[in-house]
Amino acid sequence: MEAFFNSQSSSRSRWSYDTLKNFHEISPFVQNHIKRVYFTLCGAVMAAAVGAYLHVLWNIGGLLTTVGAIGSMGWLLSMPPFEEQKRLSLLMASALFQGASIGPLIHLAVAIDPSLIFSAFVATSLAFGCFSAAALVARRREYLYLGGLLSSGLSILMWLHFASSLFGGSLALFNFEVYFGLLVFVGYVVVDTQEIIERAHFGDLDYVKHALTLFTDLASIFVRILIIMLKNSSERNERKKKRRD
Repeated sequence: MEAFFNSQSSSRSRWSYDTLKNFHEISPFVQNHIKRVYFTLCGAVMAAAVGAYLHVLWNIGGLLTTVGAIGSMGWLLSMPPFEEQKRLSLLMASALFQGASIGPLIHLAVAIDPSLIFSAFVATSLAFGCFSAAALVARRREYLYLGGLLSSGLSILMWLHFASSLFGGSLALFNFEVYFGLLVFVGYVVVDTQEIIERAHFGDLDYVKHALTLFTDLASIFVRILIIMLKNSSERNERKKKRRD
């Protein structure tokens, strides 16, 4: 036990600012692949923003855009990696449809407080950036063991959602799904980032599929953070009304 604490204290003492720049375990060609993944991810985020804006303008988000997002995603994954341009177009189409699908939530935020959208985006970017950076500077495969725990958490969320749709939900259950789901997908950012690094080291340089994986995590985090902010804003407004009365 004493040896454990000694090792922990020595590892903390070895930590410095240079640790943040320590990518010696990631080869140069893998680093280039990661940069390509993130650039593609930025394009997908912009496509999703366009989709959400189109919903605000023309109310196009709904079941059809959800089916379109899932269909585009499945089509992308079924295509061989060498058809790069087609797969990239499908990624952008899937992101646009997914942005339109969360358009109703964006529209609600615009009606309540438009600044919440920017706040949620900044909070999502910070969370994604911090946990992704933690995965990049950590030792290889250090957090991959969390994949099993996160899969179990995702399974719990799916069963809870299925049960609430059949038997009716409650506010406590809804809050648990939102906060626990946020925790699960933040964890997936770490695991998926390290898995992308490992796959790239073994020759899997499919940056389109890897960008799709991270985009799914990012969108899930954004939706949950925006829901939390909308809930908190509504509660504040209700308290203000009660004070006025």
